[in-house]
Amino acid sequence: MRVLAVASECVPLVKTGGLADVVGALPGALAEHDVAITTMLPGYPAVLAALGDPRPARIMADLFGGPARLLRGTLGGLDIIAVDAPHLFGRTGSPYLMPDGREWPDNAPRFAALAQAAAHLALHGIGQTRFDVVHAHDWQAGLTPAYLRFAPRRVPSLFTIHNLAFQGQFPAAFFGRLSLPPEAFSTAGLEYFGTVGYLKAGLWFADAISTVSPSYAAEIRTPMAGMGLDGLLRGRATVLHGVLNGIDTAEWDPKTDRHLPARFDAQNLPARATNKAALQAAFGLAQEPSAPLFVYVGRLAWQKGVDLLLEAIPALFAAGGQLAILGSGDAALVERCEGAAAAHPGRIGTRIAFDEALARLAYGGADAMLVPSRFEPCGLAQLCALRYGALPIVTRVGGLADTVVDANAAALGQGWGNGFVCAPDSPELLGAAMLRAAGLYRQREIWAGLQRNAMAQDVSWAASAAQYAAIYRGLAGG
Repeated sequence: MRVLAVASECVPLVKTGGLADVVGALPGALAEHDVAITTMLPGYPAVLAALGDPRPARIMADLFGGPARLLRGTLGGLDIIAVDAPHLFGRTGSPYLMPDGREWPDNAPRFAALAQAAAHLALHGIGQTRFDVVHAHDWQAGLTPAYLRFAPRRVPSLFTIHNLAFQGQFPAAFFGRLSLPPEAFSTAGLEYFGTVGYLKAGLWFADAISTVSPSYAAEIRTPMAGMGLDGLLRGRATVLHGVLNGIDTAEWDPKTDRHLPARFDAQNLPARATNKAALQAAFGLAQEPSAPLFVYVGRLAWQKGVDLLLEAIPALFAAGGQLAILGSGDAALVERCEGAAAAHPGRIGTRIAFDEALARLAYGGADAMLVPSRFEPCGLAQLCALRYGALPIVTRVGGLADTVVDANAAALGQGWGNGFVCAPDSPELLGAAMLRAAGLYRQREIWAGLQRNAMAQDVSWAASAAQYAAIYRGLAGG
């Protein structure tokens, strides 16, 4: 079976978040199920440079204001089609934002072009290659199912929501440039409160929908988490699948991770002490082996509950703990994080950056990983934390609820538990979870048992790849 995946980013070519990890990992995981994936990406300069000498697959004379070439190449086992359209994608930096942080003013035609090119390739193929299914990811590829729905030949599509909060809404006047029939711009289509909704187009016109965890698939059908689209999603519940994300367990492996001063596995947990000491040094924290070290790695954003974390600092100190924060994002939260570190030297350390090597050290040296999200479609931080034996402290939402088992009294009595869960999201309950974790941290045998539980959990793509393969075959079979 051949699948054309369409996305705006993909590891290792371009990444701004978890979307890239998923798009980059799925082809390898699905190969075991006899599914061959070709991934279409915008032809950003970094993508074209990485592909080296790609070969032309198709020429499009006019793609939203200029010619485009569809170039095919391979990288690290990935089969890539790059949309080489310099007038749309020939710019460096963020795929979505200008250097001043504002969105590129032409994002509407840029990602409409990606979708239109994908539909064109799906319908016409490459030489003798034909595609059985198209898999479109997030709002940037959301128009792909719309173009396929109004095409002369049926090619079924799956649309995956990675985060419903990002919807790709543009002025209604832009609809005239999309080359879609007038009936597509209606409430039974891509019209969304008077705008053109790219994500809504994917939800409405795709033959099937998936999102990245079972709990998130249920949550987004409610007004609380549906972001205005819960009614549509309830109406399409029979074709909505919750497929939990995984991570590349060969890439994320504490036994081989070159970023760790001391590599380890579940049978050699004491080696983590060396990583903890290195992590404390990197963040300017006191070298106190007995202090529980809590770490946050990720975007500094309201969605991620960073403000809840900062408000729970008194509980952190009551637990005798230390805190390391690694990430970047909202300016107000950056200022608050830096202020907390300045006010509590040796107890709180902050690095405002995206630093892959330091993140790896964080997973390998933290005692507990904080993931206090207000909503979380899946989350990769807790999966990496489980893999590395850094017990996650999470809120009971989305994929966090699906992957972390609270170490409460009942779980401990049965030898279960791999982290700590609090609900609802509040600084008081987060603080209580941190205090519970600190109490168990000082019971070394119990803590080591929880770490072994965490590291034994299957966080790979194996089960989820089988689910995707089944969805593809169901679509291809009509």
